[in-house]
Formats: sequence, C-alpha cells, structure tokens
Amino acid sequence: MTYTNILTETRGKVGLIQLNRPQAMNAFNLAMLTEVFDALEAFDKNESVGAIVVTGNEKAFAAGADIKEMADQSYVEMFTSGHVEIWDRIRNIKKPVIAAVSGYALGGGCEFAISCDMIIASESAKFGQPEITIGVIPGAGGTQRLARVLGKYLTMEMVINNRTLSASEALQFGLANRVVPVEGYLDSAIAFAEEIASRAPIAVRMAKDAVNAAFETTLTEGLKVEKRNFYPLFATEDQKEGMKAFVEKRKADWKGK
Repeated sequence: MTYTNILTETRGKVGLIQLNRPQAMNAFNLAMLTEVFDALEAFDKNESVGAIVVTGNEKAFAAGADIKEMADQSYVEMFTSGHVEIWDRIRNIKKPVIAAVSGYALGGGCEFAISCDMIIASESAKFGQPEITIGVIPGAGGTQRLARVLGKYLTMEMVINNRTLSASEALQFGLANRVVPVEGYLDSAIAFAEEIASRAPIAVRMAKDAVNAAFETTLTEGLKVEKRNFYPLFATEDQKEGMKAFVEKRKADWKGK
C-alpha cells in the first residue's frame, strides 16, 4: 500500500511506521491518523511481523494535532467527523506496539505514544498535553491514560497547567520503559521490538490482552481474563515446544500455532 503521510518498512520481524509530516513537526491530521491505523492493521495481519514500532524523527515524534485543521470546526463538524473515535482503532491491534519517541510528543503526539504498549524515549523526548493553552482539553485519551500511569495529581498538573515531562521524568514516573541517546533511539526501539517478536506469538498476544485488562476492569474481572487467556495456551503447539525446549535445554522454535 502507498501512503502519503507515513513511511513503512519491515526490519526482520518488526514492522516500522514513521510519521512523515516534518514540515508540520508530524502533527496529526485526519489523513495521517487514518494512514497510521491502516498500517498498524496491515502489520497486525502480517504473520511475518511479531511487533510494531511507531516513530517520528529526532526533533519530533508528533507535536500535537493539526490545529489548522480543527480551528474553524463546529461542534457538529467535529462530532460527525470521527476525529476522536478513529483513535479507538489502536485498541484492536493484537501485536505489541512500541512508540520510539524523540523530541516533542505533545497533545495528540503524547496521546498516541501512551496508547502504545511500551515507550522507548530518546534523551530529548518531551511529553505534554498543552491543549489547555488553546482552550480545549485532551480528547484522544490523554486525561484517562495519563491518570492510570501517573496518578491524579501529576496528570492534573499536565492537563490543567501544561507541565511537560522530560525523558528522565517520564522514566522516573513510569511513562517510559527506557531512555537512550538520541542518535541510537530508533535502533534501540527496533532491537527491543525484535526481542519481543522472538517470543511465542500467541502467548505474546494473550499476555498483552491480559495486562490491558488490568487497566480496564476490576481485579476480579482481570483475574478472569488472565485465566481465560492462560488455559487455551495449552492447546497450542508453541506451549508444547516451549516446555519441551526448556526441559531439553535448547532454544524453542516457535510456530505461532
């Protein structure tokens, strides 16, 4: 598939999506969002891909939403355009999605990064929700996902008073998995994704689903999801291979079956 606002490629078992609107610091407009989710879904269906990395460039992961696209929109126009609802598509991606963030991840850029399963941040990464400075609030999950990771008080400060987190603060507060030098941030993210892609594919998907349930359900319901995902793995060839390889002290050969 040919895209206008993003670049895609595969590196081994990793699908790579690069936001490619450098003239707008990769600000999300509806066209780019649509392409990103189309690419995510394509990689999700590709059996040769085990994990997906989404990145921007060294200066900006994505510096927000395209304000020019929204500035003159009415309530009805925004409501009927599906501008926010389109973000729900990322929740249907079954494979792990890693955000490789360098430079600005603000507004919609921050919301996209925290919608991913893991974040590799360069030392220059900056995370923020500055929507309050233009008279609105985050609308693509920022208030909810940040609160679940950072807690009420820091989220309030970011959303109400435009506090921006540095890469080191993001790591400190649990918003990033690791911080790496700018010059190697993408390679680090791809290596991280390759490691994940080398795991048993069905078990990885089940694990992602179970962990996500912890943020969306009660403990009782989450434990039910975990059990629901645990037992069926014993019907897979990978479970038999994995345990046999462990006993035989060799590397498992995963089939994704």
